[in-house]
Amino acid sequence: MIKPVPLYIGLRYVAARRRQQFISFINGFSLLGMALGVLALIVVTSVMNGFDRELKTRILSVVPHGFVEKKEGLEDWPAVAGSLREQPHVLAASPFVRGFALLGANNQSQGVEFQGVDPVALREVSAVGEHMLMGSLDGLEPRSYHIVLGRILARQLGVIPGDSVILTLPEVTITPAGIFPRTKRFTVAGVFSVGAQVDQNMALMHLDDAARLLRMPDKVQGLQLKFDDMNNALGVVEGYAASLGEGFTGEDWSHSQGSLFQAVKMEKTVVTLMLMIIVAVAAFNIVSALVLMVADKRSDIAVLRTLGLTSRQIMAVFVVQGSAIGIIGAVTGGLLGTLIALNLTDLVSWIEHVVGAKIFDPRVFFVSFLPSEFRAADAVMVLSAAIIMSLLATLFPAWRAAQIAPAEALRYE
Repeated sequence: MIKPVPLYIGLRYVAARRRQQFISFINGFSLLGMALGVLALIVVTSVMNGFDRELKTRILSVVPHGFVEKKEGLEDWPAVAGSLREQPHVLAASPFVRGFALLGANNQSQGVEFQGVDPVALREVSAVGEHMLMGSLDGLEPRSYHIVLGRILARQLGVIPGDSVILTLPEVTITPAGIFPRTKRFTVAGVFSVGAQVDQNMALMHLDDAARLLRMPDKVQGLQLKFDDMNNALGVVEGYAASLGEGFTGEDWSHSQGSLFQAVKMEKTVVTLMLMIIVAVAAFNIVSALVLMVADKRSDIAVLRTLGLTSRQIMAVFVVQGSAIGIIGAVTGGLLGTLIALNLTDLVSWIEHVVGAKIFDPRVFFVSFLPSEFRAADAVMVLSAAIIMSLLATLFPAWRAAQIAPAEALRYE
């Protein structure tokens, strides 16, 4: 059977064990390092994808996909909402008024973003009503001055439905008795829990109450939009707002929540680059193993050259040997990493059950479990990077092997 000589000899060198225990150890260490590096990269990127998915799902189930506003306010908002519903991919529109204030109770205070909403229309654009722990959105009635708080915010203030909180606006009122901040007492009507950052800094009240607080009666600031897919909102809300006429502005969720998701993306990139160092170390081990192999096989290389192998074929022998180590390690790590990534959530849950403790305390963390979302594109990227680094690591030792002169190598044999 005719076999490609460089491929045959290179694979024989990978499997050789006699008189080369130390070299074999370095080969095995390189293979193990490559496998562990690829495994860690696939698992970590899957976990980062899982956290990104959880944050987007939870936050964007409550935060609308887009906002359309008018600086001087909207009076005939139902007509504008009707026009927006006719735009592609827009499912619903709900009026809102929003502002920032300081919320206080029980000698505790917290800065919040309050939103005035229509409880009925809000259900069409937000799932906050499905995440109520206590109370209901139905408690938000005009001029009742009721308020709904996020779970963490309510816990920080130490309040439950029925308790009172003081909302202080960043404005002052001048009276004959002096200058006083504008405050209003609200009654807590409910507590929601989404499991995201909005639990800590969002408060909801009726549209009419918020408009009175901000001194814009019979007007709303704008409309919240819900799309059939959150990705369909990217880059189109501004155009929809411009089509309504002068004075309208629009933004999608990537502007209102983009900093959080950009931070997650940046963290994933940094962690990936740091873990790629493990793969680079394994590639350097391949260099060491091949340099030692070339030194040990000088006489074999000289014999092969005298038998007719060219310098290019000698170089190919050691490229095959080093690449085989890298490819076997990368594929092994890829298979194990994929298997772990696909079952990581269940595996961690089983460990928590056996140990009897939670890794992520739900009282501290927004996401109380370890999410994982395996993406084939990430796995292919990791495997490709590992294989390319392994191939590049073989070039210098293989080139050195190809430069060995047969006469010099056999002089003292």
